[in-house]
Amino acid sequence: MLFSNVKTKWIKRALMMFLSFVLAIPAFAQTADGSSTNLEAILIVVLIFVLIVAILILIIGLYLVSIIKVILLEDRKKKALAEGKEFIPEDEKSWWTSLMSKATGAVPIEKEETVLLDHDYDGIHELDNHLPPWWKWLFYATIVWGFIYYLVYHVFDALPLMQEEYAIVMEDAKVAREAMMALEGNNIDENNVEFSDAADVLANGKAIYDRECVACHAPEGQGLIGPNFTDNYYIHGGSINDIFKTIKYGVPQKGMISWQSKLTPSDMRDVGSFIMTLRGKTPQNPPAPKGPEGEEYIPDNQNQTGEEPAEQPTEL
Repeated sequence: MLFSNVKTKWIKRALMMFLSFVLAIPAFAQTADGSSTNLEAILIVVLIFVLIVAILILIIGLYLVSIIKVILLEDRKKKALAEGKEFIPEDEKSWWTSLMSKATGAVPIEKEETVLLDHDYDGIHELDNHLPPWWKWLFYATIVWGFIYYLVYHVFDALPLMQEEYAIVMEDAKVAREAMMALEGNNIDENNVEFSDAADVLANGKAIYDRECVACHAPEGQGLIGPNFTDNYYIHGGSINDIFKTIKYGVPQKGMISWQSKLTPSDMRDVGSFIMTLRGKTPQNPPAPKGPEGEEYIPDNQNQTGEEPAEQPTEL
């Protein structure tokens, strides 16, 4: 039979999978609560459905082409037998061979004399081979693409250039970062920061200090490369606002980096609060504390731990 070579088994399996997918569409088209329709899910399902249909049509088309070839071959064979001639099938090239032949434009060896030039260099002949068609197609495609690019980006300004895309992405990232900070309660800056002696705040501040600050300010705050935190002298101010600002923007001329890109505002508040608790303490381990640097800081209404000072007796 003509259709005996067709693998009906695989066709049946493909049809069963297709029917299963069609029956599952209602389940994909519903949200988790099963009551409302998700338009995005429906769109995805429809696109997948169209893709599967296109693949099935392609498979059926390839089968039909092979069947038509078999019918034509049988027809030529019958005509040759009817005329009493011997039927010799033609050596048909595969589609890949035909495609590569058209793409490269290579001249067969038996036809090289058609492209042979008259030049003779010590017995060496030259062939007048043209550029491969694939190279010319690619070159023409780049010309068309360049023209489209020029119109889209430079004439109609339909899409942003690379510099504009970078600015847009950076602005989006800034907005997203600000939204995240506001959402997480990290909208703290040097103007509204407040000292906190909560246990979790000081514990987090100490962890950050031990990880990032010890190398310059010593484990107990007595100062190494950086200034001493255990006295009342500060180069850039000793309030929580001043300390937060120094941590945030750094002091580049003295080697202290800005930490606002590495620490969240709440983390800078925590480590600043911890640094304030070091004021007035006596380090128990070497090295010895550094000498005073900067100006003496006298808080207006807070001591070194952020607590209200005790009331002084009134002189009579």
